Amino acid sequence: MTPDEPGEAFPEQPFLTHLIELRSRLLRCLWAVGILLVPLTVFANRLFSILAAPMLAKLPIGNSLIATQVVTPFLTPFKLAAVTAVFMAMPYLLWQVWSFVAPGLYQHEKRFAYPMLVMSIVLFYAGVAFAFFIALPITFGFITRTAPDGVAVMTDIASYLDFTLTVFFAFGLAFQIPVLTVLLAWAGITTPQAMTRARPYVLVGAFTVGMLLTPPDVFSQTLLALPTYLLYEVGIVLARIMVPGAREVDAQRQDSKTS
Repeated sequence: MTPDEPGEAFPEQPFLTHLIELRSRLLRCLWAVGILLVPLTVFANRLFSILAAPMLAKLPIGNSLIATQVVTPFLTPFKLAAVTAVFMAMPYLLWQVWSFVAPGLYQHEKRFAYPMLVMSIVLFYAGVAFAFFIALPITFGFITRTAPDGVAVMTDIASYLDFTLTVFFAFGLAFQIPVLTVLLAWAGITTPQAMTRARPYVLVGAFTVGMLLTPPDVFSQTLLALPTYLLYEVGIVLARIMVPGAREVDAQRQDSKTS
């Protein structure tokens, strides 16, 4: 067995052993989320107040969020607490996934995958932070200013939670663009030069994805599309730096086209 073969320090194990290990790691993930959920449930109402702050700051005086169902005042904050527990436990959850699949990877794949994993977590959190501090206040300001006369903007708290979670997911996913571009270059599917030539199509695609993933208003769409495109440019730069031989492959393809 060569030093670069998978499972170098982990002998081949029967399928049942892998299932037992998978079960063990899933239970650890559930325990991690459960341990975080207990204290978060106590502060569930406070968490919702923090989440509602961007909307409440833009509502006209006298307007507020409302609850239209009997159990909504309890279930909605509890749902937010559960989502927050998963959100906070995400590094540990991904580490469990990494620990399960790492023994089957080559050494050079491990050296590449680990920074990609860390980068993915950081970028996801950055996307959620961008949505909360920048995108949502601008979007809510636009919505409240354009409401017809005589219409009181008083959103149901369950609908508000679903709206914000959708926006968080959309921005967290969009901020994975640098990771995706580096992975495509590393897998040999494309090159930084080819991605550079595809810029016009990516810009159109970014606005299309923004239209599909965000609420139906032009501000949310633009606030998602522009960072997505900028992150695509960052991904091209990272691909040139992190993928060995990227420039050489680009040069060879360019030479073959001109010859």
